[in-house]
This record gives sequence, C-alpha cells and structure tokens, in this order.
Amino acid sequence: MVSHSELRKLFYSADAVCFDVDSTVIREEGIDELAKICGVEDKVSEMELVSRLQERNVQVFLISGGFRSIVEHVASKLSIPATNVFANRLKFYFNGEYAGFDETQPTAESGGKGKVIKLLKERFHFKKIIMVGDGATDMEACPPADAFIGFGGNVIRQHVKENAKWYITDFAELLGELEE
Repeated sequence: MVSHSELRKLFYSADAVCFDVDSTVIREEGIDELAKICGVEDKVSEMELVSRLQERNVQVFLISGGFRSIVEHVASKLSIPATNVFANRLKFYFNGEYAGFDETQPTAESGGKGKVIKLLKERFHFKKIIMVGDGATDMEACPPADAFIGFGGNVIRQHVKENAKWYITDFAELLGELEE
C-alpha cells in the first residue's frame, strides 16, 4: 500500500498522467453534452494543470468510456494530441443513421481503462502512470496505474471519496504539488 506522501511523490515524478473526462475534465457527463456539443469548450476545467504537466514533459492522456467525438474536441482545447485520446467510437451507416459503437475499443469493455493503461506501459515503457478521475472505473484502473487520485470537483461519488488514498476537489491542489 502506498502512503499519501508516497502518492504525492509519485504524482510529482510521473511519466504520464491519465484523466477521466466526464465529470472530471469536463463538468458534465458526455451523453448530456452530445446534445449540446457546441458548448464543450466552456466546460473544460483547469486547463492550467494540463499545460503545466506538458511543460514538465509529462505525457497527458484522456481515457473515457464516453464518446471519442466529444473527447477529441476537449483534447484539442487542452493541446492534447488525438493520439493520446482513448474513448468509444460511434458508428454510423452510410445514410447517417446511428449503427452502434465500436466494440473493439478497449474502453468499450469492462475494465477498459486499466487495459488502456497497461497498453500505454507496454507501448511507451512508462515507469509511473497516475490515473485521475471521479468514478469507480477510474479507481479500478489502479493497478495497472501506479496510483489513483480521486477527483470530486464536479461530482462527489462517496465510494471514490472513501477509498481513494488521495482525494481532491480542485485541480489547484495538484498544481501546487508541481510547484513544490
């Protein structure tokens, strides 16, 4: 078990930080945003944290069980390349009708966020990956993530709050860690 102070050191020295999107990076759930996709950029919270991580050469990824079309839009506002986005792809027939979602994406499966983190470790040889998120699926991604930071700045999920070793309600706390 990692202590709170060890977790803070892990965050400071991380090779990569993965963020959940719905109710973490954006204030709403993606399904709600799909109907009003034009306003997503106003929902992005704490862009400064992502910029600061990138300045320190930390790779930043967005991992979501939501829809890639929304997550890529959020990623572009955060200067995160589309190659660092893992989310579900919607499928459409040639006539434009909805055809379902791409079941081959790891995020389409149970335990998908953990599968993405395992893939990132294999592909890029990261030594320390941190997962930040508001939900149980984010917490379940640790391991293979080296640490989990619970986030309750938009929605507080009691199970996550009670079980995360480090629980924050404002990204300013993580920014502060990077300044020390």
